[in-house]
Amino acid sequence: MGDERLLLNGKVAMITGASSGIGAAAARLFAAEGAAVVLVARRKERLDLLVEEIRADGGRAVAVRGDVASSDDVERAVATAVETFGTLDAAFNNAGYATAGTPLHEIDDEVYERTLDVNLRGVWNCLRHQVPVMLGSGAGGSVVNTSSVAGLRATGASAAYVAAKHAVIGLTRAAALDYGRRGVRVNALVVGSTRTEMMEEVLGVDPDLEEVFLAHSVQRRMSGPDEVAQAAAWLCSDRSSFVTGAAMAVDGGATAL
Repeated sequence: MGDERLLLNGKVAMITGASSGIGAAAARLFAAEGAAVVLVARRKERLDLLVEEIRADGGRAVAVRGDVASSDDVERAVATAVETFGTLDAAFNNAGYATAGTPLHEIDDEVYERTLDVNLRGVWNCLRHQVPVMLGSGAGGSVVNTSSVAGLRATGASAAYVAAKHAVIGLTRAAALDYGRRGVRVNALVVGSTRTEMMEEVLGVDPDLEEVFLAHSVQRRMSGPDEVAQAAAWLCSDRSSFVTGAAMAVDGGATAL
């Protein structure tokens, strides 16, 4: 039964990139808001610790080691959701990959391919396996894909990332049109600079970038992972029932500059 006041009461949600940063924050929040969560990432040890934490707090969670760039891994994660919790109502496709700034002509094939594989192919794989379950349940569902401010405008020395995140928004809008009349909503988050482990790695390579990131926020700060997770939870909930095909900014005003 659960608590009807909870944002995601009774829902089953899949979260990718769940071992750290925004994904881990979303895992804790979604569980606290009443969802059973299926957590997907490559770092299984971290996922297991997070599952233990969530269960200790009375939540329901299961971990699946997988790489979103692998269709088989994503299919297995979706199957785990159905086998463990009976269905899949919501998904936060959040796994991402970025490197320190490099001019386009210096980006090697390996970095280009990994950037597109995780950020774009990963969302493609997730949609292809998540949506049929939501359509088949008869109850519909909600999918949230993580894009970026770089999905709406170019940022320097990150051509592969910019291309991937622009494509995520296009893919989101196309999916929203395909499934809107069949009860499945698909939205994207336009995420600004966020203090995650991945961000700290980028800043470790070039500390001067922090001032650049701060200058891209009218609030002159980076967000915390929890702030992005709150937006994802709302979009995954029934309270956003008339929102689909949107690129929702959670960026401290970056896209207003």
